Amino acid sequence: MTTTASAERAPRRSSSFLYRRPRLRLGLLLSAPMLWLGLAYLGALAALFITAFWSTDPFTGQVVIEWSLDNFATLLTDEVYRTVTLRTVGIALLVTVVDAVIAFPMAYYMAKFASPKAQRLLVIAIMTPLWASYLVKAYAWRVMLSGNGVVHWLLSPLGLDAPGYGLLATVITLSYLWLPYMILPIYAGLERLPDSLVDASSDLGAKPWRSFRSVVLPLVFPAIVAGSIFTFSLSLGDYIAVKIVGGTNQMLGNVVYDNIGAANNLPFAATVATVPVVIMLCYLAAVRRTGALDNL
Repeated sequence: MTTTASAERAPRRSSSFLYRRPRLRLGLLLSAPMLWLGLAYLGALAALFITAFWSTDPFTGQVVIEWSLDNFATLLTDEVYRTVTLRTVGIALLVTVVDAVIAFPMAYYMAKFASPKAQRLLVIAIMTPLWASYLVKAYAWRVMLSGNGVVHWLLSPLGLDAPGYGLLATVITLSYLWLPYMILPIYAGLERLPDSLVDASSDLGAKPWRSFRSVVLPLVFPAIVAGSIFTFSLSLGDYIAVKIVGGTNQMLGNVVYDNIGAANNLPFAATVATVPVVIMLCYLAAVRRTGALDNL
C-alpha cells in the first residue's frame, strides 16, 4: 500500500516541481525542437560554410581538407559568376515586384469588399495551387510558353508571339509559383487595417489615391515586405524552373546543382550556396526595422 501511494505521489511531486520553475518547464518543452533545429538546420549550415573553404583534387575528384580562400577568390573574380549572381538577384527582385503588383489588388478586394463566404472561397482558391506538384506547374508553363502554346494562340491575333524560353519565361513562371506567398500576408495585413481610418481620411477631404498613399500603404507596407521575404528567397534559390523554362540562362541554384553533379566539386558548390544565404541575411537585416518579421 505504501509503495502504491509513493508511486501515485511521484508524478504530483514532479508536476509541482515544474510548476514552481516555469523557466525549467519552458526549457524542457523547447529542448527537443531546439535540438532538432540545431542539428538539422544550423548544423547543416555550419557544415556548408566549412566545406566552402576546402578544395577538390583535380585528378581523383576527392575532397581535399585544406583550408583556403581559393573558391571565394574564383567566385569574386570570375566574370561569369558575377553575371550569374546579378542575374539571380535581378530575377528575384523582379519576381517580387510583379507579385506585389498583382497581389495587392487581389488581397484588397478579399479583405475589404468580398463577403465572408467569398473570402473563404478565395483563400482556398489561392492556396489550391500550393497543393499541386511543383513540376506539374512548371511544365504547364513550359507548354503554354512554347511556340504552339496557349500564350502564342492568345497573342497571335495581335501580331505578337509567345516569349519562348528565357529570362522572361523564368520571371513569369516564378511569379506564378510564388504569388500565393505574397497574397496571403498582404491579405492578413489588410484585414487588420481598420476601415475607420480610410473613412476618416475621406471625411477630411482626401481623394482615394491620397488615402491609399498616406493611410493604407504605410500601414500595410510591413505585410508587403513580409510577403517579399518569401518571394525573394524562394526565387533566389530556385533552379528547377530555370532548367525547365529558362533556356541557357543560369541562376545560382543551377551553378550549385551543376557543381554537385557533373563537375563533382562539392566545395565550390558550397561556396556558391553561401551567396544566397548571405544575401538573405542582409535582406532580413535591412527589413527588420519595417516590422515585417512580426507579420510572418
